[in-house]
Amino acid sequence: MSTAALVARPSSSPFELALAGPMGSLDAYISAVRQAPVLSQADEAALARGLKDNNDLDAARDLVLSQLRFVVHIARGYLGYGLPLGDLVQEGNVGLMKAVKRFDPDMGVRLVSFAVHWIRAEIHDYVLRNWRLVKIATTKAQRKLFFNLRRSKQHLGWLSLAEREVIAKDLGVTAQEVGEMEQRLSGQDVTFDPTPDAEDESSFAPAMYLTSEGSNPADALEADDFRDQGADRLHVALAGLDARSREILEARWLAEKKTTLQVLAKRHGVSAERIRQIEQNALKTLRAAV
Repeated sequence: MSTAALVARPSSSPFELALAGPMGSLDAYISAVRQAPVLSQADEAALARGLKDNNDLDAARDLVLSQLRFVVHIARGYLGYGLPLGDLVQEGNVGLMKAVKRFDPDMGVRLVSFAVHWIRAEIHDYVLRNWRLVKIATTKAQRKLFFNLRRSKQHLGWLSLAEREVIAKDLGVTAQEVGEMEQRLSGQDVTFDPTPDAEDESSFAPAMYLTSEGSNPADALEADDFRDQGADRLHVALAGLDARSREILEARWLAEKKTTLQVLAKRHGVSAERIRQIEQNALKTLRAAV
């Protein structure tokens, strides 16, 4: 990571001198920012007033330098998106500088508490611009859903309908939007125009053999992927049912000739109404899984 040089004053500290030139190592940068002096609340307020009242750029620099280690700490939380830490830190630094410019010492809060919003906002924009080729979230609600849902998906499998509704209520979106975002998060970018392989005719770009101008290969691929995943989830859900419920579903829905409730009731020694109830409960379980 290359860091823009910071012009040192004659009384520069060793820390400022460490940041005075370009750095070829992110580790060297992190080591340098850890040497930054921690400002007291009184010093922080005095510098902020100097910037606000007198446009003191030296005061602005001191405020930025004092919080660089905090930016690194926040940026590390976004490593799971597969983006370089150096780039995340750089974007976070942009947010920090915006926060310093807007910081009002008379609000009674520390700069670190005020700056966290601006730092995260810049990192969020960078993640959404670079995580996928196609922009995955465009509205404020979708952006919030993207980061909260992906964090949850690190610990959960596919969400049930009830879980989607709970998340939708918490984030102020619809359950359908939660399902669509979950589907986007599970997919991967696929090259639309690959380099043809002379030995494999199937590797030619879709543009060479698509017959309908109105068709959308991305939507078709997404639908096929979701359908395949749905089939896998259906098999898992069926395996999780008890033997009687699974047998009833197979006889009622999967067999070539549908078995009547009366025949199943006689086979299991219960009423036809009880067979119907077991069937409905099992279907609800499968719908939630799929």
